[in-house]
Amino acid sequence: MSLSIRNQIPGTVLSVTSGEVMATVKVRLTGGQEITAAVTLEAVNDLGITAGSVVRTLIKSTEVALSTGPVDGVSIRNQLPGTVVGVATGGAMAGVKVAVAGGELTAAITKDAAEDLRLAAGVEVTALIKSTEIALAADGRG
Repeated sequence: MSLSIRNQIPGTVLSVTSGEVMATVKVRLTGGQEITAAVTLEAVNDLGITAGSVVRTLIKSTEVALSTGPVDGVSIRNQLPGTVVGVATGGAMAGVKVAVAGGELTAAITKDAAEDLRLAAGVEVTALIKSTEIALAADGRG
């Protein structure tokens, strides 16, 4: 299946913490970072996701925020350090490609934000992703 979601980073499930309706799934990405996804318990069960499962994390580019450093005092737990490798700007929006360990992320942010942050190739950034904005795809192994 082909998807329009450009941000797809493989990893291995470290743990699943189940609640009544939702579960948090901690994944070690191929680059070594850990990321947490909050998905429905039904999806976890349907996909057979358990510790050791191989998954792909799927993140829409519109759900990736950028900062010029780590952020304290915020509820967003997923903070991946990286380096800007390219910025494409249009009338209102900018697509920012960020190299992170083990892959690349694209963030769709406003052109004004990209300019205010002075984003350009080589700039160090932190990608911020809410756990509720991460989907998981299971590949059947694991």
